[in-house]
Amino acid sequence: MHISPLLAPVVALVAWSLVMLIWMYAARVSAMKRAGISPKGKRGTRGLDGVIPDEANWKAHNYTHLMEQPTIFYAIVFALVLMGFDHPINVYLAWAYVALRIVHSLIQATVNIVTVRFAVFALSSLCLISLTIHAAIFLIHHG
Repeated sequence: MHISPLLAPVVALVAWSLVMLIWMYAARVSAMKRAGISPKGKRGTRGLDGVIPDEANWKAHNYTHLMEQPTIFYAIVFALVLMGFDHPINVYLAWAYVALRIVHSLIQATVNIVTVRFAVFALSSLCLISLTIHAAIFLIHHG
């Protein structure tokens, strides 16, 4: 059984998302305690914006971002795996995407400089676009 090297970046990004989940939880719960907000209250997660420090909310915003565009990454990587197109360039692009998403997370969760964060997001998007173009070309030639 061949295990595609494209699966490792998928597992890595899932693991990173879980790290961000734990970081978000820890940051928000401690900020809520400091603000005297009960976790049993009826305030939704967006209801904490402007109530607890922005720095605590940045982790939550990033976790949400990790549930958005990366879903497309998972889909295209699984498509490439199913096509058997785990060419090294696709593996490098997948790892670059994951690395850039981690850098994006660290920027957003700590200093949150939007222009820098956007540049990293744009680079990761180029990786995702490249993976998608590779899959489309492969399908056209082999489909």
